[in-house]
Amino acid sequence: MAAVPVAMQEPVCLINNEEGGGLSVQQEALEILQQIQQPVVVVTIVGPYRSGKSYLMNRLAGKETGFALGNTIESKTKGIWMWCVPHPSKEGHTLVLLDTEGLGDVNKGDSKHDTKIFALAILLSSTLVFNSRGTIDNKAIEELQYVTELSNYIKVKSSDEGDDTEFVRFFPNFIWAVRDFTLERKIDSKEVTEDEYLEYALQLKPGRSRNVMEYNLPRECIRNYFPSRRCFTFPVPTHPDNMSRLESLNPDELSREFLRVAEHFCKFVFMQSEVKSLKDGYEVNGKVLGHLAKMYVDTISSGGMPCLENAVITISELENKAAVEDGTRVYQTGMEQLKQSFPVELTVVSAEHQSLYTMAIQTFMNRCFKDDEGKYLNSLEKDLHQRFDQYLHHNEKASKKICQDLLTSLSAKMTDQLQKGFYAKPGGYKLFSKDMESIVEEYNSQTTKLVKAKDVMEEFLRSKHMEAESIRQADTKLSEQEKQICEERERALLLQQKMEAEEEERRKLEVKMEADRENYEERMKQIEKKGEEERKLKEKEFEKVLESKMREQKQMLEKGFDEKAEKLKQEVEEDRRKHKEDQAVQAKQFEQMMENFRSDRKDQDQRHQQSMALMQQQHQQAMAKMQQSGGSDSGCTIL
Repeated sequence: MAAVPVAMQEPVCLINNEEGGGLSVQQEALEILQQIQQPVVVVTIVGPYRSGKSYLMNRLAGKETGFALGNTIESKTKGIWMWCVPHPSKEGHTLVLLDTEGLGDVNKGDSKHDTKIFALAILLSSTLVFNSRGTIDNKAIEELQYVTELSNYIKVKSSDEGDDTEFVRFFPNFIWAVRDFTLERKIDSKEVTEDEYLEYALQLKPGRSRNVMEYNLPRECIRNYFPSRRCFTFPVPTHPDNMSRLESLNPDELSREFLRVAEHFCKFVFMQSEVKSLKDGYEVNGKVLGHLAKMYVDTISSGGMPCLENAVITISELENKAAVEDGTRVYQTGMEQLKQSFPVELTVVSAEHQSLYTMAIQTFMNRCFKDDEGKYLNSLEKDLHQRFDQYLHHNEKASKKICQDLLTSLSAKMTDQLQKGFYAKPGGYKLFSKDMESIVEEYNSQTTKLVKAKDVMEEFLRSKHMEAESIRQADTKLSEQEKQICEERERALLLQQKMEAEEEERRKLEVKMEADRENYEERMKQIEKKGEEERKLKEKEFEKVLESKMREQKQMLEKGFDEKAEKLKQEVEEDRRKHKEDQAVQAKQFEQMMENFRSDRKDQDQRHQQSMALMQQQHQQAMAKMQQSGGSDSGCTIL
C-alpha cells in the first residue's frame, strides 16, 4: 500500500527553546512526522537573524505566508520550525522545510546556542541553505564561524571525538543564498557565474601565520565538509519602503530579476535536493526523522555529542523491529482472510502461505536496515513458520468439526437403533455391519477434500468397536469360527483406517517440507538481492567521498598548497584502506549469515527426514499386521 502524503496547512515548532537555554522536541511535530511513511527531502535554512530566511522557505512551500516574517530588528523565528508538504516534483516523497532561528541574535545570552542550532540543522537536513545579505566577504564567512566548531558538537564514530575527516560522508548539500546582492559578478574584470563567485570567496591564502590560519579555517571547513556547493545571488526585491511587508506584495511590485532568481532557486532545490539518508544510503522517512530529531536534541541537551554511528545503530534497531512487524502484518492479514473460508484443502493453505510468505519477506527487506547478522530476518522467519502451523491447526480444527458433525448426522439412525437394541438378535451383526458400511461410504463421498477426514473416521470406528464386539458375541447365527474371522477382520480394517490417517499426516509433512524448501529459496534470493543493493549504495557513497576529496586535492595542488594536498592524498589512501577492510569484514559477515541460514536449513531437512523415516517404519509395521490379519468374508464388511 502506497504511503499517504501529509500536507500541513501551516508550520509548527519542531525544536523549541526552553528556559535556561535548553532545547526540546515538540510532541505535535513528532506526531506529524510519525504519520509520514514516505522518504523525506529535508531542506533547512540557516543564517543571521533578519536576513529574510523565512521568505525563501515560504516560496519553497508554495505559499506567500506561513513561516513568520518579522518587520523589526528583533529575531522572529525561535528554535526550529517545520513545514511538511508533498514534494512538488518527486512523487511519493515529502518535502520537509526547516526554518531556524536567526544566528547572532544578541538577546540569546548563550554563546553556544547558535552552534547547537547550526549543528542540528546539519544533522537533520539533506540540503542546507545558508542565507546572508550583501556579499560573500570575510565578514559573511565569519558569520559562518559555527562551521569551525562542528567537530566539538558532532562525531561520526564513538571513538572519533574531534575527527572531522568523515563529515563529508554525512553532511548535506550546501547552498549559499546571498540576498540584496548589488555588486557586479566580476573577477579581474571578467564575468563569472554565481558558483564561481562562491568558489572565489572560498579560496585559501598561502602562508602559516596566525591571521592566515584564522582566515583559512572557515573556508577549509566549508570546502571539506560540503563538496557539493551552489550559490544564488538575489537582487534587492523591491523598494526599501516595501521591505517590511514583503510577504504581502503582489508579484508586479517585486523586481523581475528577483523573481527570476527566486524561481531558479526553488526549481534547483526541488530537482537537486536528495532524500535524507543515513550511512550506506538508507533513506529516511518522516518517522525516522522524528526519531533522529529527538535523539540528537536529547543528546545535545544533556551535554553530550551526537554520534552518527550510534544514531545509525539505534535507528536500525527501531526500523528492523518495525520491519518484522510490517512483514508479520502482511502475512497475518492475508491468512486471516483465508481463515474465513476454513476448512479448505491443505494445498490451498500451503499455496496462500507461500504467496504471503514471499510478500512478508519482501516487505521486511524493503524496510530493514543493517540487519547484518540476519537476526531480525530470522525472527520474522520463525514467527511466520509458527503462524503457518497455527493456521494449519485452525484449518484442521474447522475440518474436524465438519467431519464430526457429518458423522453424527449420518449415524443418528444407527445410534437410535443401538439404544433400542435393534441389533441384539440373530443376524444382527450383519445388519450392523451393513449400516456401518453405508455410513462410511456416504461419509467418504462427502469428505474427499477435507483434511483430517481419515483421522475422524478412525476415531469413529474405534468408538463403535466395543458395540460391534458385543453385537458379534451375542449373534447366535454366527459360528465361533465366523466370530473369530470377523474379529480379525475388524482389527485389520481399524489398522487400515489408522494407516490412511497416518498417510494423511505424511502428505501434510510433505506439503510442509515443500513449503519450507520454497521459503528457503525465496529467503536466500531476497537476501542476495538486498545484499547487492546495499553493496552498491556503500560503493556509491564511498566513490562520492573519494571524488570530492580528490577534486579538492587537485585544486590545492593547482593553487600551490602542497602540504594540504599531501594531507588530502593521505586521507584518500587511508579511506581506500579502510574501505577495503570494511568490504572484507562485511563480505565475511554476509557469508557467515548465509552459512547460518544454510545450516538451519540442513537441520530442518534432517528433522523432516527423520519424521518421514519414522512414519515409513510405522507404515511398514502396520502393513505387516494387516497381512497377518487376513480372513474370508463372512459378512464382516466393515467391522
